[in-house]
Amino acid sequence: MTAQALKRERFDDGVLLVTLDLPGEKLNTLSRALQVEFEVLLAELEGDPDLRAAVLQSGKPDNFIAGADIKEFLRVKSALEAETLSRSGQQLLDRLAAVRVPIVAAIHGACLGGGLELALACAYRIASSDPKTSLGVPEVMLGLVPGAGGTQRLPRLVGLRTGLDLILTGRALRATRALQVGLVDEVVPKAALARAARQAALALADGRLQARPERLSLFERALKPVILAKARAQARAKTGGHYPAALRAIDVVGQGLGCSLFEGQKLEAAAFGELAVSGVSRALVALFFATQEIKKDVGVPEGTEAGEVRKLGVLGAGLMGAGIAAAAAEAGCSVRLRDTSAAALGRGLRSVREVFEERLKRGSLSARELGQRLDRISPTSEVTGFKRAELVIEAVFEDLELKRQALAELEAATGDECVFASNSSSIPIGEIARGCRRPARVLGMHFFSPVHKMPLLEIVVTPETDAWATATAAAFGRRLGKHVIVVRDGPGFYTTRVLAPYLNEAARLLEEGARIEDVDQALLEFGFPVGPLTLLDEVGIDVGAKVAKVMHAHFGERIQAPESMALVLADGRQGRKNQKGFYRYAKGKKGKPDESLYALLPTGAARLPFEAREIQERLVFALLNEAAHCLQAGVLRSPRDGDVGAVFGLGFPPFLGGPFRYLDHLGARFAVEVLERLAARHGERFRPAGLLVEQARTGVAFHA
Repeated sequence: MTAQALKRERFDDGVLLVTLDLPGEKLNTLSRALQVEFEVLLAELEGDPDLRAAVLQSGKPDNFIAGADIKEFLRVKSALEAETLSRSGQQLLDRLAAVRVPIVAAIHGACLGGGLELALACAYRIASSDPKTSLGVPEVMLGLVPGAGGTQRLPRLVGLRTGLDLILTGRALRATRALQVGLVDEVVPKAALARAARQAALALADGRLQARPERLSLFERALKPVILAKARAQARAKTGGHYPAALRAIDVVGQGLGCSLFEGQKLEAAAFGELAVSGVSRALVALFFATQEIKKDVGVPEGTEAGEVRKLGVLGAGLMGAGIAAAAAEAGCSVRLRDTSAAALGRGLRSVREVFEERLKRGSLSARELGQRLDRISPTSEVTGFKRAELVIEAVFEDLELKRQALAELEAATGDECVFASNSSSIPIGEIARGCRRPARVLGMHFFSPVHKMPLLEIVVTPETDAWATATAAAFGRRLGKHVIVVRDGPGFYTTRVLAPYLNEAARLLEEGARIEDVDQALLEFGFPVGPLTLLDEVGIDVGAKVAKVMHAHFGERIQAPESMALVLADGRQGRKNQKGFYRYAKGKKGKPDESLYALLPTGAARLPFEAREIQERLVFALLNEAAHCLQAGVLRSPRDGDVGAVFGLGFPPFLGGPFRYLDHLGARFAVEVLERLAARHGERFRPAGLLVEQARTGVAFHA
């Protein structure tokens, strides 16, 4: 670090204003080089008797400190080295907490991870009320525990239950909620932050204001064993034992509260060291970097400027259309929502309201903000009000002719520069665009349901889609808070294409006599968030059948649904939407497996035992093999995009890093051997992709 990151301004009242502004960086992060600067600053505070207090603020527009420099974790080669790194950070913050003069943290923007740990070591914390201000410790999302004292200072400040919740979920709090739980001492408007921080600093120096005492009540101390036991049970149920950081965090917090801060931090550092070099953490860190890289890389020529989307048109007010409209309104965009009837529009607007009301109940949205978002959506049953839209997204039923008709209508109703996007999940975009007037402005924007929760957006480009349209769609997707991958057009694109053989194999196992719950449980144990048959119920068995036809028409036997699925659909089973699928439903809630379905299958009611490992092997390797086919065919631009797409769109276990990182872990040679064994037993659909065979021959990894 050549230029200085910590800038100082001294006032006549004895307050030193310290502004952290890393030169040449968009965000402030904590690194070893910055630690040296902090040590110099603390020496100044200790050695200057005329200084009475200090205020620490950020020089970045909407970022206090985003956390530690994660790149430094990758350079760590041993648990001892990582533990030493943690101890070094703890010692610096211990020194900050014990410094002669009070330090006030003036927080605006993201205050996360090591940034929050630094703020916790300050005597007082004031946060701006701006929505961009958020506070949290997301280390568990990287397979780690907070390593600079966070597992010890946080529960002592906000209480055991709240502290554990923040550490184990990794969620960030807005300033008002942080004030309620005691994480910050004051919340003020952004414009008043600097003045309020200086006033608090002087009040602390004069003794007119006291730092917040520990919030760990006698009640929580008495119930500590019960609280910890409940947290462990919940963590095991949620993680399935795949994420060791959660259980280690509970142990470190629990043990630390029974000893001194110093001893507790030693326990924290040891846990941090072990976890930092674990396979799980390495995979999660790699996944994190992948999500950062795709923000800068959407496959368009350098210098391509994205168009700004101020007004969005959405065609179709069903579940997906309403979800897209809600996400756009949340992002501050004006939305014109069209459907063919007032009844359909009413249902769509009700779905939108439910999304916002859920946030209102959680306290992350005010009633005023809810009203503002709803006011941004204008419903219509006519093709009017789209002329000024910069982007129109079609979210009608998965039917080629219907989508072509929608494109024709919207081309006539929009300007020449409007980008048209189809939310198709399987129909090639080129087929939808065939014969249209402006093919360069047509692409796919494949959202995932529910839109407000699923973090992936898959943008599908044809050979005729121009770079400007791609950049515009990608920028809008990032504005909605999505991880955006750009893939080449083709049946099923990437995500639907790799999901199809996975779901087909689940259905084949039922045909062969497996129980519904055994198939789902096996994949839950592997690390997927839901079982494949539960997923098919959620997506809709009828939707799956339509997708299956498209996939079979293009890929033949390799992606062919078993014949019995047609019988399941003919029996009126559509899944959750009509309360009849692989599972029983009562008032919308999923119940037990519907064993009457077995009568529709060749094996009838008789069920056979299948080992979980066999079920996992067949489904997972079907998905892995198709991912390799997608990369080989150029549907994917890189293994990185394939990993991000599968994890954030399909629920592929994050702790494995994605299909291609998992293949690297297994080794291509081993993967080919498994696939050839499966092909010999179950058929050509398991024949390994040529790219996998080549990787096995050369020994080259996907992530070299």
